[in-house]
Order: sequence, then C-alpha cells, then structure tokens
Amino acid sequence: MSKAYLVLADGSIFEGKSIGAQGKTIGETVFTTGMTGYVETLTDPSYYGQIVTQTFPLIGNYGIENEDFESRKSFVSGYIVRELCDGPSNFRCQGDLDSFLKAQGIIGICGIDTRALTKKLRESGVMNGMILSGEIRDVEEHLEEIRAYTIKDAVKSVQDASVVPEPVEGGVAGVSPAERVATNEVGAQGEASPSICLFDFGAKANIQRELEKRGCKVTVVPFDTTAEKVISMNPDGIMLSNGPGDPAENVGVIEEIRKLCDYGKIPVFGICLGHQMLSLARGAKTCRLKYGHRGGNHPVKDVKSGRVYITSQNHGYAVEASTLPDFARETFVNLNDGTCEGVEYTDIPAFSVQFHPEACGGPHDTNFLFDRFLEMIKNATK
Repeated sequence: MSKAYLVLADGSIFEGKSIGAQGKTIGETVFTTGMTGYVETLTDPSYYGQIVTQTFPLIGNYGIENEDFESRKSFVSGYIVRELCDGPSNFRCQGDLDSFLKAQGIIGICGIDTRALTKKLRESGVMNGMILSGEIRDVEEHLEEIRAYTIKDAVKSVQDASVVPEPVEGGVAGVSPAERVATNEVGAQGEASPSICLFDFGAKANIQRELEKRGCKVTVVPFDTTAEKVISMNPDGIMLSNGPGDPAENVGVIEEIRKLCDYGKIPVFGICLGHQMLSLARGAKTCRLKYGHRGGNHPVKDVKSGRVYITSQNHGYAVEASTLPDFARETFVNLNDGTCEGVEYTDIPAFSVQFHPEACGGPHDTNFLFDRFLEMIKNATK
C-alpha cells in the first residue's frame, strides 16, 4: 500500500495507507459507531458529500454482499478505517472491500488513529477534510480548498443522472429504489394492498422492502413531484424517505409537503430527512448538530410509555422541539442529548421519526412503526 494522508480544516494531518481509488477527495468528515453494516453505510445516499470514519477498528471482515446495498452505488466522498481486512470470510461474500472501493472510485485511507480522529470531531464538531493518496508536499496549499467546501443540492445530486453514473462493472448489482415497484396486489389476509407513494429524497432500499413485506404496493416518485401529482395518484399513504444534506435547503419540496398536509386526507410517515422536512412544512425549525448521530446504538425514549429503544441513525440536523406548533406532539426523545426523535400531529394523520425503523444492519426495535403506519392508513380509509 502507498501512503495516504487525511488533512482536516484545522490543519491536522493523519498519515496512513491508501485504500480504494487513488487521488484526492474533499468532504465533511464524520464518524459512525456501527459495529457492522459497513456495506449499508457505503451505499446509503444520506452520506452524500461526506468522508465517513468507521469507529469500529476492523472493517471488511465479511466482504461485500450485493443484496445488502441500500442504493445503486456509493455516495460517500471518502472512507476511513483503522484496519482493512483483505481476507474476508462469509458464505455470502461476493468480493472484498478494497475492490469495491476501487470499482466505485472511492478514495480511502486506513492505518490512522480513528479513535483520536473521532475524539477531535466530537470536541470540535464536524469538520471538512481531504484524503490524498501519495506524498504530500505543502499542507497550506490545500487548506483554503478544504475550508471552502460545502454540500449543496444534496437531494438532487443523489438522483440526477448527470451526477450519478450507471453502475460500473464490479460495482453495485441490483437496482435503485426508484427502479423497483412492488407487484403484489393482494395482502396476506386477502385485502387489497395499500398503495404507498414513496418520495425518493435518497431513499434507502430497505424502506421499500419493509413496506412490500407488509403487502403494500409501492410507487416511488422523484423528490420534486408536486402535491397535485401525488393527490391525483390517489395513494392510501405517503412515505417521506431519508436523504442527505440540510433539510431547510429544499424549499420547493417543503412547500409541496405543506400542500399535502393542507389537503390532509392521506396518511403521511416521514423518516430522517422526511421527518425534518415534514416538521419544516408544518412550521417548526431545524438546527445543525455539533457532530450528528450516526451508528446503530442510539437510545431513544418513547415519551408516552417511557420505554427505551435502541435505534440506527444517520443525520447531522435535528428538529427543534421548542418550535413545534400546538397541533404537534413530540413522541420520541434522544437520551444522549435530548434532541427530538419523533413527532405526531393531531390535526392530520401524520407522524415522523428521526431514526431508522427499517435499519439493516442495525437494531430492529422500532420496526413496528411500519405497522403503525398501516394501521393509520386502515383507520383513514374506514
């Protein structure tokens, strides 16, 4: 392996070994605490524009499994691990991690002190960084470029064909959520399948899988679909997916969600970015977190029952609970920092959560929320 360097916006330098593609890349440097699920992390569109640090020290031990992909390609800007396993062992393994990174054009670095890096990001907050493979001559010449980096048009960028190329050989097999439509027309009990309109803001494929497992017929629509178009489709329910970037940036999308809420007849379920934009559409505000919540071990409490659930999360923004309108109720609270993790509305059939009930890999504690959504649909159609 050749040398590689991670340079942070504060001038810090970490020297390691190059993995994946060669060259240089800039992004927001973040960390995720997941002990497993690195395949899902690498293919989660919510990581668009970010250099992802895995805090678990050994990554790649079970290789790459195509059926676990959450989207058609990887959207991370760079990848950081303490130790890369180059000899994976798993009966499902279809390739090694380094080959996947190369095929996807992802520049990475291994062999650095990820614990020290994570402590720095926790203390200083999310920080822009650059990974460079090969020798580095002058750090100062890169700092201006690193500090100037910002993530823009994130939701559009994970869908736009001009930005997202077709899958390359040796890369992601399978199809994107937008290319998958359920074919089942009748549910398990012989009832007509609920029709769900899934807004794709960078949707993880497992959201659609969870709906399909419950007998739903899912139609995926682009992020900029109008409320008028959705209403004309006459769906039984609307799912607002996860996605990358600052939720407040999506002014047009938020306005269309507001119109759907004003219509008020179709049950709505929002996850992650969908949760944030639904809250914005209803008059609340969002804020940027210091270093975000990323990983599969985040405790949240059900405000009503007091029960605690372990959840999978991946976000850098949160809804400010103090700004919620009178017709909204906070349903879940993050036990680490007290931030809002869920909202339900009393004037329309709608609710949302910040965490991922479709988590894979990750805890399945809150998987029941999909059943709650279908129960809401059933009550709304009586």
